[in-house]
Amino acid sequence: MHILLTRPIEDCSEIISKFQSLGHQVSHLPLLSVNKVNYGEINFSDYKGIIFTSANAVKFLNLKKIEKKMLCFCVGSATEKKARGVGFQNVIAAGGNVENLKELILQNFDKKDGKLIYISGEIVSVNLDHQLEEVGYNIKRVINYRASPIEKFEERFIDELKLKIPDIVYIYSQNSASSFLNIIKIYQLESLWMNTNLMCIGEKTSTILNEIKWKKIFLFNPGEEEFLLYKI
Repeated sequence: MHILLTRPIEDCSEIISKFQSLGHQVSHLPLLSVNKVNYGEINFSDYKGIIFTSANAVKFLNLKKIEKKMLCFCVGSATEKKARGVGFQNVIAAGGNVENLKELILQNFDKKDGKLIYISGEIVSVNLDHQLEEVGYNIKRVINYRASPIEKFEERFIDELKLKIPDIVYIYSQNSASSFLNIIKIYQLESLWMNTNLMCIGEKTSTILNEIKWKKIFLFNPGEEEFLLYKI
């Protein structure tokens, strides 16, 4: 199969290698440019737990003054891997879903135990901090990165894509979905996806691309990419 992956290369190099080892053709079209946001000084000793909803939140955090034994909540396996890789020892991970992450926090962190700090990108699909505040948690959200759409691509890549439209496209966020829809319209690709399976993280992400005719649309969590190959 021909598979199109749309995350930055550092976030999908492993899955590219995995798919290629299985004999698939893989194209890479990064939809977003991810950049650090200056967020000021944080006194991490004020907090008893830290929350990450993406690996980028870990990547762009200054880790020098953080006690790595702090209770660390991660949205999924990729974020967990990144957190453990930089030294966090007490990590609890959900299955890639923010609602599941919220439940894990409720089950494993008593709001009487102290404050939580939530590190995230500028745009999130679920306001996790607001939801936790509503049930009595003391939580501070810090934005440490911004994802901006990439709008221009090599004409040669687009021409090659037109000649062999992918059988599967993976889209990882609402931001990415909006960027992909914009690219489809700019390069007049609207009518070419009827035999393509669209894989999206979350219903809100897939809704953005509903105006394009796809073969099928599947919802998935990070880490399930290979599993999805066997569902189509």
